[in-house]
Amino acid sequence: MNLTIFAILAVTVVIASFVQGAVGVGFALIAAPVIGLVDPGLLPVSLLILMLPLNVYLAWRERPSLDSNGALWITLGRTVGAVGGVLIISRISAHDLNLFIGASTIAAAVATLCAPTFAPGRNAFMAAGAVTGITETATGIGGPALAMVFQHYRAPALRSTIALCFAIGEMVSLAMLSVTGQITPDKFVSALLLVPPVIVGAFISHHIHHRFNGKTLRISVMAFAIVSGAAILYQTLM
Repeated sequence: MNLTIFAILAVTVVIASFVQGAVGVGFALIAAPVIGLVDPGLLPVSLLILMLPLNVYLAWRERPSLDSNGALWITLGRTVGAVGGVLIISRISAHDLNLFIGASTIAAAVATLCAPTFAPGRNAFMAAGAVTGITETATGIGGPALAMVFQHYRAPALRSTIALCFAIGEMVSLAMLSVTGQITPDKFVSALLLVPPVIVGAFISHHIHHRFNGKTLRISVMAFAIVSGAAILYQTLM
């Protein structure tokens, strides 16, 4: 990783960490498309490694608002879905993976914006977990399915519950990717180099997350995701 790429990724990770800390989702939607454009070989392993400490911190920060029942059913569904994600990543080329990342980013963002108001139950939680397991293990992007199921929760409950689900799921995905030989030393080192920007973004979000209009910031994140996903598709197809 040269200095220019590192600088681009460091700035992206700071922004993505701040948005995740303020809204509860958004890290992968912001970071994955940028990583896919400048250094696609880092996906999804480095992205999962970076998100793990961030989500552990967010779950701890707002732990009094945690929905433990929802987290349990999502985790069960996500564990099953992770197997599908491993199968995808082991069977498709880098070109096809980029197409999948671009298309899934756009589809997930649009679906999140259009989802109607509803009160999720066990089946909705498990379905969201399964979809998250597939997409996050294969591409590093798992937030939209959880954002849809939790989008009408109070902000602290949304942030803490999604963060816990992410943290557990990321450990499952990383374990499965390790078993299949997807985690290499260079990807691991690249992720470690980007941990300080994660800390910076999380620190900023800790002090000012309560001042933001969650709906406006959520829409902005999804709009950015759609544009980024389209940029990946354009670059891959040209």
